[in-house]
Amino acid sequence: MDPITRTDAEIMFWIAVVFSNSLGTAFGDMLVDVIGLSFIEGAMVTAGVIALVLVLHYAKAMNDVALFWLAFIFTRPFGATFGDFLTKPLSHGGLDLGTYNAAAVCLGLMSVLILASMQRRKKRLAVQAAQGRGDRSPARRDGQQRP
Repeated sequence: MDPITRTDAEIMFWIAVVFSNSLGTAFGDMLVDVIGLSFIEGAMVTAGVIALVLVLHYAKAMNDVALFWLAFIFTRPFGATFGDFLTKPLSHGGLDLGTYNAAAVCLGLMSVLILASMQRRKKRLAVQAAQGRGDRSPARRDGQQRP
């Protein structure tokens, strides 16, 4: 990602953030309140959209900027519906974990995903080093290798 250095570009970015958050919130509400999905079903639908964005990214089937904004928009309803699933009472389709326990679950899930990602990268770099290729990721502007 490149830094935003022009005022007009920054204004456009923040307008896009506001609208995408609003759209994402409305979509999550629609899934649960209008369509009638449970919180976990709503989270699964939005996770499915995010997974589709990932597939489209790796297939190079769509513009990366458009994919970024699609992923950005759908993380909002995923977080809301998954959070509701963790915190809402059992009688409303949730797990009734409360906010602290739900935060602990989310922190734990994020930690596992980050550690798994780090391990995959470490193994990939070890294989590349063994093959004599080293890290072939593009250099950053400051001359350092990307992590």
